[in-house]
Amino acid sequence: MERELVGLCGLAALFILILLRIPVAVAMLVTGVAGTWILSLTSPFIKFGPYLLQFKSALWNSVANYDLSVVPLFVLMGFLAAETGLSRDLFQGLSALTRKVKGGVAMATILACAGFGAVSGSSIATASTMSRVALPELRKLKYHEGLSTGVLAAGGTLGILIPPSVALVIYAIVVEASIIDMFQAAIIPGILAVVFFLIVIKVSIMRKPELAPALVPMNEAEVRHAVLRLAPVGLIFGSIILGLGVGLFTPTPAAAIGVFLILAYGGLLRLVSDDGLTWKRLKGALLATAKTASMIYFILFAADILKGFFARTNLPTALSDWAAASSMDPYLILIAMLVVLIVLGCFMESLSMILVIVPFFWPVLIQINGGDYVGADGAAFGMTTEELRIWFGILALIVVELGLITPPVGLNVFVIKSFSPNTGIGTIFRGVAPFFAIELVRVAVLLLVPGLALFLTRML
Repeated sequence: MERELVGLCGLAALFILILLRIPVAVAMLVTGVAGTWILSLTSPFIKFGPYLLQFKSALWNSVANYDLSVVPLFVLMGFLAAETGLSRDLFQGLSALTRKVKGGVAMATILACAGFGAVSGSSIATASTMSRVALPELRKLKYHEGLSTGVLAAGGTLGILIPPSVALVIYAIVVEASIIDMFQAAIIPGILAVVFFLIVIKVSIMRKPELAPALVPMNEAEVRHAVLRLAPVGLIFGSIILGLGVGLFTPTPAAAIGVFLILAYGGLLRLVSDDGLTWKRLKGALLATAKTASMIYFILFAADILKGFFARTNLPTALSDWAAASSMDPYLILIAMLVVLIVLGCFMESLSMILVIVPFFWPVLIQINGGDYVGADGAAFGMTTEELRIWFGILALIVVELGLITPPVGLNVFVIKSFSPNTGIGTIFRGVAPFFAIELVRVAVLLLVPGLALFLTRML
């Protein structure tokens, strides 16, 4: 029990450091190194000097991974999409198509968040980018401030699940699942989220018509121009998502194709107008990508060090054995895990949670499901281990993002607040509350009907 106790103390120290606003990667690295040093004092089998010498190879292994080469490419896609104006074109084109419906621009915001989130793969990046694009338009049309900010905060959460998504890639690597299978499994739950959000907007406006203004039609020339600018966006994003969904190409080539298409579109647009991709914008996108990718790789390296420490404490194995020996219903254990992820999502970024918490939860689920090699017939959840990896990943990523719109520290809400300083934080939380409620319904649906997440993976 001595090693497990050190592991529990290390876990508590990690969360204390995060609450003190220490960068997550630094907190993980400090906890992993300090914890291993403490273990070396009590165990003759752990030598601290040779352990430190492993850092060079550990850092290299964290970066020199072909599966992870997709990360900077997807990040670059997101920044190029913002710099070339694709996010603006996406919103304007969709709003032109939906303006004939009361609340149509708010609905267009959700659709645009889903489209841009699929490229950026980051909830916070989606919320901030779409706030710059959509919030001025929503205000100009006199949408209620609570609905406007709530739509943007909730829409930002769509980015983590709709493929291609960096978070899906990282999760697949952590639990050793197929990235393609994860992308395919995320399509139906992602579409479900968009549909549910649109229903929330429609029902909210039906109950309180004052939330949205009277219809403001656009003339035919404006509509034609907006829709024409939407076509390249649909072609670029649609070809990537469709190709991944049906297995035409793997994630890394898909990301490379996406980057090439956006670069080509930005260059052509620059030749015929003042918009498009300039050298200054390209440099900005490349520098932003380098900073973001280096941060992700540093977090991955720190997570690897932390994982090594926890493995030496035997804590994950002890938790798995305890869960398997308990008489608790497997679904109650799973729901408890999801609740913990929602709470932690208030304080931690989604990528950090996947790297820190999932390695604890995943062995427990394998154990209570019946082990690594159990078939679907004898499993507690009625599915194989491979299917469990996918199903749990979809559920976990949804609730991780829910934490970003949960009081009192929902990060997405504070991102929106930075773009709307005169709006009270309570107004934003009230605006996002219906979306939070419908997300809980989506989680319940996926819990009750796992086939919604597994249908495309099984079929394809």
